[in-house]
Amino acid sequence: MATATSALETPSQSQPRRKWLVALLGLLALLILVLLFAVGWVYVHARRALPQVDGAIAVAGLSAPVQIVRDAQGVPHITTANLDDLFCAQGYVTAQDRLWQMEFSRRYAAGELAEIFGPKLLEHDIQQRYLQIRNAVERGVATLDPRDRKFFEDYARGINAFIESHRNKLPLEFVILQYQPKPWRVTDSLLVGANMSQMLNTQYDVELSRERIVKQLAPELAADLYPNHSWRDHPPGAESDSLDKQLPAKAPNRQRHKRQTLNGAISDLLASDCDGCAPGSNDWVLSGEHTASGKPLLSNDMHLAHQIPNTWYEAHLHSGDYNVAGLTLPGLPFIMVGHNQRIAWGFTNLGPDVQDLFIENFNRDQQVETPQGFVAPERHFETIHIKNGRDLQFDVLVTRHGPIITPILSGETRQIALQWTLYDPTILADPFFDVDAANNWQEFRAAFSKFGGPSQNVVYADIDGHIAYQATGKIPMRVSGDGLLPVSGADDTHKWTGYVPFEKLPSAFDPPSGILATANARITTEDYPYILANNWFGPYRTERIYRVLEGDEKFKPVDMLALQTDIYSDVDHFFADHFVYSIDHMKNPSKRLQQPAEIMRGWDGRMVTDSAAPSIAYFSKRSLLRLILESKIGADYSLYSWGLSTAALEAIVDRRLKRWLPTDFANYDELLIAAIDGTLQAAPRDPRT
Repeated sequence: MATATSALETPSQSQPRRKWLVALLGLLALLILVLLFAVGWVYVHARRALPQVDGAIAVAGLSAPVQIVRDAQGVPHITTANLDDLFCAQGYVTAQDRLWQMEFSRRYAAGELAEIFGPKLLEHDIQQRYLQIRNAVERGVATLDPRDRKFFEDYARGINAFIESHRNKLPLEFVILQYQPKPWRVTDSLLVGANMSQMLNTQYDVELSRERIVKQLAPELAADLYPNHSWRDHPPGAESDSLDKQLPAKAPNRQRHKRQTLNGAISDLLASDCDGCAPGSNDWVLSGEHTASGKPLLSNDMHLAHQIPNTWYEAHLHSGDYNVAGLTLPGLPFIMVGHNQRIAWGFTNLGPDVQDLFIENFNRDQQVETPQGFVAPERHFETIHIKNGRDLQFDVLVTRHGPIITPILSGETRQIALQWTLYDPTILADPFFDVDAANNWQEFRAAFSKFGGPSQNVVYADIDGHIAYQATGKIPMRVSGDGLLPVSGADDTHKWTGYVPFEKLPSAFDPPSGILATANARITTEDYPYILANNWFGPYRTERIYRVLEGDEKFKPVDMLALQTDIYSDVDHFFADHFVYSIDHMKNPSKRLQQPAEIMRGWDGRMVTDSAAPSIAYFSKRSLLRLILESKIGADYSLYSWGLSTAALEAIVDRRLKRWLPTDFANYDELLIAAIDGTLQAAPRDPRT
């Protein structure tokens, strides 16, 4: 007789399974409760730290009532009876919205992040301590104008009033990290300013990499690779017909076809990294003859790296005749860029050479050689507090040129000192109260004559119809040399002799063209007698701005926004032309190469996301540079960093310089095809092909 096995479980068998199910459900319920609790905790702590925007707030230290109105965008409009209350209120309101940003900024500059984040940030703190930024700032506080220092103290008083009244309602970051911010000081505001100088004017690392590369190249090749000008340059105030421009040769004529749609493999390039996506600022000003209103138009985008919250903080400050609106840097009083009732101004970074490296010669007694003999360097003792760890203590040696930074230079054994304008206490003078209060070009220039840095290109317009441009900041002059490479610190051959006089810095007032523009590119003509910078950014944005503004159109504000968001790239269009030409002149090109040629053939130069042409041109251009550099300097090609690197490559390709053609290629067509082929190989394969 056959037997059958029942699938039914006995009560004793099903009981453990039910227990596991109950336990699992219980655990899931607990996890949900924990998650809800965590979300609720974050919500409560984040919400109670939000700024109060209605009603009245009692703030100690104010001498009279203050009115703060926030507009639809949340921008505070602050009105007070006197200036001391104005800057106190500015500090309070800024702390309401940006206290954590301000706290992080001052700690970042001072090298005090490991104290709250732990050892992961130790390397950064060590770097900042060797750069001696806090010591430089503390010396600078003593040189502030007494009036301006009082306003800085008012600003700090407002920040501290907010901190003290919100000890139990601080931003969420303080709660998570479990610490309370220290009182704000004038030194902290200058540290915030030093952050901007470090971000915009640091280039000692470029000088070291340049030194390593040029040692491997003949002088002619080094000059090709590190140009300091381009035929596309357009210094502000230099009229177009006065510039000696040698236009590049165009690629031979070719038939244009309708733009191709991109396939899956090529479109994947858009998801790749973009080492060319560097921030860059633009500013320009038009006289009334170019505008629909007959009045000047000024446009500015200080396009720093993206971050949350934004680098800048918008505000409107009003007390008596002082009535100014624009952008502030959280942690610093005043308005840095904006307009008052009579004038407006905008910034782009000038990018001056304000850092030099000196190779110091030490003897056995740890004395450093100078023209007067060997002398002992200063020793600055540093202590870095580390969360959940022991303090790190060390000495920083400081010579007559500046601190020895060898310990933060990878692979460096020489004793290298950094000279930097930031170490001059007078550099930290703050002119922005007078800038904000200026009524005309003369007062505006007088205020900026006191500005130490970071050097800026400033465009200006006023209600009387004037437009102007001024280069600003303290830029060193040298006995000899250009500051591009490390030099001996034992003598005075390359010592600094002072700063370029303000009256000698480039400027322009009501130029005949009625157009002034800058975009981080070269601002001096070839006959300018001083070295302001060596490592300019590429000229392409500046050239594009002038090309658009020199048209016959009468511009409106909406046109300014359109130009700020313009996406045409003439240089990428240039390379696309040459890539297509090379493929067209190839014998029996494969379908794989014909496809990118057809895509680029009809491209109009606009960097749009619905076409593969921009990505093909960009990544092939990058591949081309790698092929060229590897043939001369091998693996060190990755060290190459230069603001005009694209201009250097453009000149090499345009002139088809034989001295740069790798020996593996018979001509530049083969080289350009290899660059495209490298791009295609890097792109993921489309499974449909």
